[in-house]
Amino acid sequence: MAPRIIPRKEHNISRKHINPHALRTLYRLRDEGFIAYLVGGCVRDLLLKRTPKDFDIATNATPGQIKRLFRNCRLIGRRFRLAHLHFKDEILEVSTFRADGPAEAGEEEGQPEAGEGKGAVVGHPRRLKDDNGVVLRDNLFGTPEEDALRRDFTINALAYDIADFTVIDYSTGLRDLRERIIRPIGDPVVRFTEDPVRMLRAVRFAASHDFVIEPAAWEAIRLLAPTISRSSPARLYEEVLKLFLLGSAGRVLGPLAESGLLAILFPDLGRWLAADELHRRRIQTNLEGLDERRQGGTPPTPSLLLAALLGPSLEEAALADHREGIPFQQALDRACGAALKALGGTVTIPARIDDRMRRIIAMQQALRRRPPRRPAALSGRREFAEALDYLCMTATPGEGQAAREWWAAFLAGAQPETIAGTAADDAPTGRAATRRKRGKRRRPRRRKVAVAAAAPGEDAG
Repeated sequence: MAPRIIPRKEHNISRKHINPHALRTLYRLRDEGFIAYLVGGCVRDLLLKRTPKDFDIATNATPGQIKRLFRNCRLIGRRFRLAHLHFKDEILEVSTFRADGPAEAGEEEGQPEAGEGKGAVVGHPRRLKDDNGVVLRDNLFGTPEEDALRRDFTINALAYDIADFTVIDYSTGLRDLRERIIRPIGDPVVRFTEDPVRMLRAVRFAASHDFVIEPAAWEAIRLLAPTISRSSPARLYEEVLKLFLLGSAGRVLGPLAESGLLAILFPDLGRWLAADELHRRRIQTNLEGLDERRQGGTPPTPSLLLAALLGPSLEEAALADHREGIPFQQALDRACGAALKALGGTVTIPARIDDRMRRIIAMQQALRRRPPRRPAALSGRREFAEALDYLCMTATPGEGQAAREWWAAFLAGAQPETIAGTAADDAPTGRAATRRKRGKRRRPRRRKVAVAAAAPGEDAG
């Protein structure tokens, strides 16, 4: 099928909306005689009148040619050989057009490099798959059309040509943009098998852009959800951050749970949510709180995200052990350790993020106490802002609301003793109040009894 070419007058992309570094890079490649396109999500978002997060460029220049052309270039990656152009305030990604490279009879099989896995069975050394069909290496260069058709979804197979300012649609991307459909290019089972992370990307795009995943792709996701564990744990961690920290966390939870992906990524959380609808509503509220913070200009941190996801179940488990006599911090550490063990090799949580999450949750008891002990010292801790955010997200009229109001007044400059809930509201009554008012009762001093001795020479009788 011939690509559809949309001239400048029939689309809304303007050069003034393109990142200036990307624009200069496109012109430099074109002036050197190479084809250079804006590709993927940035074209999709520009057509939707959204501000792209990244501007990616694809060209027929090889990585080596790109490196010789740009002094600020660094080549990275083994699975996908990419050129990163380093600017003062950002990194621009430039890739070479790639092809699928089907195996051909008599062609020598490629061998995986160290760490790429065993059983790679494709017919070109630059494009390797393991015996599960997962792509291990993809550096077989091709044409612009081949590059577009090996992408994940039709809405990401669009290109913007700087040479004549046209938009090129190699699939059904423009139609699917209008109809707001997430549709894989080709057989969904094959595409998700090649790269299981595409299932998470489908859910994320549907949530962030208010699109619908086509039925065949949705069924493929439900079928292949367990295969998400074949992806790199470090890569899955990065995808989890994209799922929940870009402003659509509240809309992501439902599809993740219904598809079965959540239960694979976070086994304990999946079981905890399935056990009680109230649990699910609590996590939903937390995630919507993360979205509100991002929309308000204060993007949540990874540690706050993990606290929002795992905190309620960890607190519940820790309090259960605490009632049995185990110190709360020890009980919390035990619960966190068990949760991380359940994650296993699926999602790698960096140690510093895990430690920060524990501190956020551990501080909740101190923040909820009224009046808090040494509030100035508490507010000086590094994790205080995130812990207070967590308190505000999880506060309900019956739990945490008064504490949230107390801290709001304190941080606004009120003296602790003047804040409602500090003195009269929380003052003890009865004998305890009387003792506090009078102070500590002192024991009466015992009177010394003097014994008179007879004077020398004086008769006793």
